[in-house]
Amino acid sequence: MRKMILGFVLSCLPFAVFAAKENYTIDPLHTFPNFTISHLGFSTMHGRFGNTTGKLTMDTANNTGSVEVAIDATSVDTGYKKRDDHLRSPDFLNATEFPEITYKSTKVTINGDKAIVEGNLTIKGVTKPVTLDVQRIHCGSNPMKKEEYRCGFDATADIKRSNFDVTFALPAIGDDMRLMFEVEAIRD
Repeated sequence: MRKMILGFVLSCLPFAVFAAKENYTIDPLHTFPNFTISHLGFSTMHGRFGNTTGKLTMDTANNTGSVEVAIDATSVDTGYKKRDDHLRSPDFLNATEFPEITYKSTKVTINGDKAIVEGNLTIKGVTKPVTLDVQRIHCGSNPMKKEEYRCGFDATADIKRSNFDVTFALPAIGDDMRLMFEVEAIRD
């Protein structure tokens, strides 16, 4: 009997290992990359991007995964059209020539409901390494659609915009930017 149980468990192992790796598609209706930056030293300006796509993989058996995200640079929104148009211009994002901001992971380390994501961020055609600190991962069935399984992530990173050739109005408009990502992804 013991051998039979051990044989059954061993026969299930490849499936269990395979099942631990899951693919997700970012839900663009519930994903908002946003940022804060000092405005003339007087206040903190907030902005967000309204159109994001991408794929995620989580391998919970090995506590790793992958992330690929594309953000529509033209979807920048600070709540003021004239400023948004200026942010899309060559002074800042140059969204006509560089319509996407991308992030691609090189290493993901999952630790329970947190993670560290190392990867490359590309803004305005310049690629630099950026590490995301994922403070929260929560996965489960969508309470509105029980058959849909999704994961949510809250992540932050700090960058210098000058590292990405975005130097207009320095130092009056801050160089240090805080990036925040509220992401929901649906299991494929």
